[in-house]
Amino acid sequence: MQNSEAMALSAALLAVAGELTQRIHDGVAARGFEGLRPAHGFAFARLAPDGATVTDLAAHLGVTKQAASQLVDEVVRKGYAERRPHPEDARARLVVLTGRGWACTRAAEEAAADAVRVWGEVLGEEEVRALFGQLVRIAPHGPVKPAW
Repeated sequence: MQNSEAMALSAALLAVAGELTQRIHDGVAARGFEGLRPAHGFAFARLAPDGATVTDLAAHLGVTKQAASQLVDEVVRKGYAERRPHPEDARARLVVLTGRGWACTRAAEEAAADAVRVWGEVLGEEEVRALFGQLVRIAPHGPVKPAW
């Protein structure tokens, strides 16, 4: 693959990722979960299923502990998460999703399904499944995190 083709492929993948992020975000808002930013969704992906410390969240998001702490303060204030004592480290606090946070996560899953359904209309279901298989081969354990 030529450099220009590699750049075009990179640009296309980034454009799809950006559009998908926006569609999920818009779908979550349309389902009644307002006052959130896409960064919150990336945080929720790390908090589910077992919670995380602020330090874990900061590493996942690629931000400082202070920035992650501010994000946690925000989602706690909005009722999407809560702080609990860490079961293994008395000095740490575990941030976990509340019922509202889990409901928002389910809304994001529904919005993602809606977005991917559109891909099926354009490419066909078989092509979408093939695309999924190919992407998993490239990034089999890729975390769901922002590319700031």
